[in-house]
Amino acid sequence: MGGVSSPWSDLSRPPLRAERLRAALVAPHGPLARLEVLTSVGSTNAELLRLAAADPAAWPHLSVLTTDSQTQGRGRLGRTWTAPPRSGVAVSVLLRPGDLDPAVPAERWSWLSLLTGLAVVGAVRDVAGLPAELKWPNDVLVSDARGDRKLCGVLAELDPAGGAVVLGIGLNTSTTAEELPVPTATSLALEHAATTDRDTVLRAVLRAVAAEVERWAAAGGDPVASGLAARVREACATLGRPVRVQLPGGSADTVLAGTAEGLDDAGRLLVRSSGPGADGVLVPVAAGDVVHVR
Repeated sequence: MGGVSSPWSDLSRPPLRAERLRAALVAPHGPLARLEVLTSVGSTNAELLRLAAADPAAWPHLSVLTTDSQTQGRGRLGRTWTAPPRSGVAVSVLLRPGDLDPAVPAERWSWLSLLTGLAVVGAVRDVAGLPAELKWPNDVLVSDARGDRKLCGVLAELDPAGGAVVLGIGLNTSTTAEELPVPTATSLALEHAATTDRDTVLRAVLRAVAAEVERWAAAGGDPVASGLAARVREACATLGRPVRVQLPGGSADTVLAGTAEGLDDAGRLLVRSSGPGADGVLVPVAAGDVVHVR
């Protein structure tokens, strides 16, 4: 066998069961149009964008690509993300909002990271029994007196042609403390979740994403009419807290300090500044790294 490792060599981390997942999740029995499971891939987002661009008809709205091992995972701002094989859920969902009836205008696609995070929060609460919360704009946390711990990250990316969006989700399931990339991360296992089974978690997450997308799309992407804005505000741990926001640019002058007071109609974070010379100014933030100040 030449030393080739079997995906069943670690029974605590079995491979995903592709046929069972398709039977449960792909139409006519489920909400998805297509689901493919790869043994290994660099980035599920990058691969799904490539496949969808090469053959759009084969990858319609609500097509999904997932893997047992993602070796070049990406986060926001070009960061890398790695995890041991089969220790978490790495999945990407393809949306074509402009092709729907009614079509969702591109200016409302900015809500998709928050929509995806909200779906993961609901799935983790339902199947794992954890008090998950949303951190603006794209993280899922578990928080207590010890602080905030990141369980999942979301990365929404637009395809180069502009007609599709890929929603990438990376969620730690059985990752140990020694395997975490940073001490502020966590996993379902470390939080003593009701389940760490990847099939179970993946099914719940994908059903939740599809349901949120359907509700949002039926309202033409209107975050108020669909109820998305209200549900995001309820689940968002960032609102009402003192925050520091590292704005795009990278220098010390691009740090905004204040209190996160709300979200506007585009999903931007509204921060009431407490900095010198700008005390009390309400600043809309479209992108940035947020730190919850305790």
